[in-house]
Amino acid sequence: MDKNTLWGLVLMGAIMFGFLYLSKPSEAEIAAERERSEQARAQAESKNTPTVVPFTAADSSALAGAVRAMGKTADNAISFSDNNLDLSLDNENGLSGTVSAGGAKADIRDVLANKASLTAAQSAKAAQAIRAFIDNAVKYEGFARYLGGESTVTTLENEVVKLTVDSRGALISSVELKKYQTEVGPEPANIILFGGDTDSYSFRFNTKDQRLDTRDFNFDVTAEGDSAVLLSMSPADGAMWGIRYTLSDTYTVRMEVVQKGMDAILPANTVNMEMDWHQKMARNELGRTFEERNSAIAYKYVGEGVDEMSASGDDSKSLNGRLRWVAFKNQFFSSVLIAKEPLTSAELSSVDIKNGKYLKDMTMAATVPYTPADGTAASFDFYFGPNDYPLLSKLDDTLNHDEDLSLTRLIPLGWGIFRWVNTLIVIPTFTFLGSFISNYGIIILLLTIFIKIIIFPFTFKSFKSQAKMRVLAPEIKEINDKYPGQENAMKRQQETMSLYSRAGASPFSGCLPMLLQMPVLIAMFSFFPSAIELRGQSFLWAHDLSAPDAIFTLPFSIPFYGNHVSLFCLLMTIVNIVYMHVSMQSQPGGQNMPGMKMMQYIMPVMFLFIFNDYASGLSYYYLVSLLITIIQTWAFRHFTDENKVREQMLANQKKPRKKSGWMARLEEAQRQAQAAQRQQNRRR
Repeated sequence: MDKNTLWGLVLMGAIMFGFLYLSKPSEAEIAAERERSEQARAQAESKNTPTVVPFTAADSSALAGAVRAMGKTADNAISFSDNNLDLSLDNENGLSGTVSAGGAKADIRDVLANKASLTAAQSAKAAQAIRAFIDNAVKYEGFARYLGGESTVTTLENEVVKLTVDSRGALISSVELKKYQTEVGPEPANIILFGGDTDSYSFRFNTKDQRLDTRDFNFDVTAEGDSAVLLSMSPADGAMWGIRYTLSDTYTVRMEVVQKGMDAILPANTVNMEMDWHQKMARNELGRTFEERNSAIAYKYVGEGVDEMSASGDDSKSLNGRLRWVAFKNQFFSSVLIAKEPLTSAELSSVDIKNGKYLKDMTMAATVPYTPADGTAASFDFYFGPNDYPLLSKLDDTLNHDEDLSLTRLIPLGWGIFRWVNTLIVIPTFTFLGSFISNYGIIILLLTIFIKIIIFPFTFKSFKSQAKMRVLAPEIKEINDKYPGQENAMKRQQETMSLYSRAGASPFSGCLPMLLQMPVLIAMFSFFPSAIELRGQSFLWAHDLSAPDAIFTLPFSIPFYGNHVSLFCLLMTIVNIVYMHVSMQSQPGGQNMPGMKMMQYIMPVMFLFIFNDYASGLSYYYLVSLLITIIQTWAFRHFTDENKVREQMLANQKKPRKKSGWMARLEEAQRQAQAAQRQQNRRR
């Protein structure tokens, strides 16, 4: 940059600075502009501020009456306080106190005299608060005194659950499960099954002039021992309406609507009230898949089975009839409302929440039988707890209902024979072993051994049959060579079955152990993802046997597989391939069956994709079962002398042997088929 350019830039800067200095506004101009801005703002506020109607003597009298109706008596005065008003009425109807509006406080007497030092906007807000207070007193009459005030909470607690009861709405505002912790979140914390701003319920009923909702009122609280509390309102002399909660020593709490003298306040033709229940089902498990798959609304009509709404996607139902209970459930926990007198109808809704810490938004709007007569107007039992089969099966006796509540149906244990296997064999065995063994990995091992022992006689018979089939393999080959071709298929089959009959072997006996195991294997498929006993139980490298045992998380997701590697699933797949290979080697002619050779690799690989996201306890069970089967196969082949088997079979062939009915029918069918084939050939 040369000297001329530099001097040019300096002169330009000096000119610009001088221009800005000389053109700046004076102090008078700045003050005038500020005044114009204030006037414009005041004009805008005046346009948006409603006109304040001056208070009259009638308004003062109405306000005093409202304080009398809604306030509480203490120290020879009636007082009322909320966010906007702090008022007191003495014995001579003298009204005092303050009203808050727009950040300012004013004496109530100055406001009523229309001479309070407030802006127009503040005066409008003060008038709005006062007139809303008067309107509520007229609208709610004797219930009006329960609209304001600060809410209080009462805690009911036993060894397994902690309930918080809020005076505002007379509802259970929080349910904490003390023995179960959430798997979601930065730090371990007890599960809050119900509570917070997302979960609530209320009752709605009509007075002669107004429709009331319990969530609008702040009830009086009366403790009734350590495990019960009464929340009540007294809308008139001799009248009371309230809700009593009584906590049991487990996960149930009784909720009773109690009343006295309400027939003078409510219409004589009142026959029901409404109950609304809303709950967002929160996530508590690491694996979202199974929580979503098992989160749904279930319900039961009196004298009927349990029905369940769709767990996949949004769903809604309109129910009419005698409903015994409604449940909001997820994979391991449920909130159940059980009505002593059945609900007459209900609108149920379940909406998926795809992301975040919630699974579903569940609601119920039900009609409850109700009359204003004295006594207990309605009675319910809430169950807030785990989906534990032994615990749920005992609730019928605990709750003293006349019918089987079938609450165990909240647990997805399969259908038909598979559910019977779980409820009659697996769960009792689990419960028995769990009473003195704390490690559930060991319990699964013992359960597997127990099941293998039960079916061992059939397995042993299968192994013997396989040995006979191996011995007969050369003779079967001779028959195949003697009767080649499709035209000799019937004769070949007849000779083969005759050989089996003489030798005392059966090609189908090897299928029997597998058929007997299938109900158990499928039952386990339902049991392990639903077993609350396994939740949070660690074994070896698996931190939770009810969730996948991910040893490595991938930076991407593989279709149908996921973004993690479950070690138990991987080991099960490897052992399954080994078992299938050994099994094919032991079968006569197995090497000549290319289709079966392909299947022995396809099926284990399919299981790898299916079980990778399942409970690690399930993969561990299948792994142990396969290992035991391989050991049994090796031991039997090692200790079986096939020469002795052949000698025994030769001895059997020399003995006269009566054909079984099934074999006789099979041979007769073969003869008829051969005769039909010969007749058809002659026609040609």
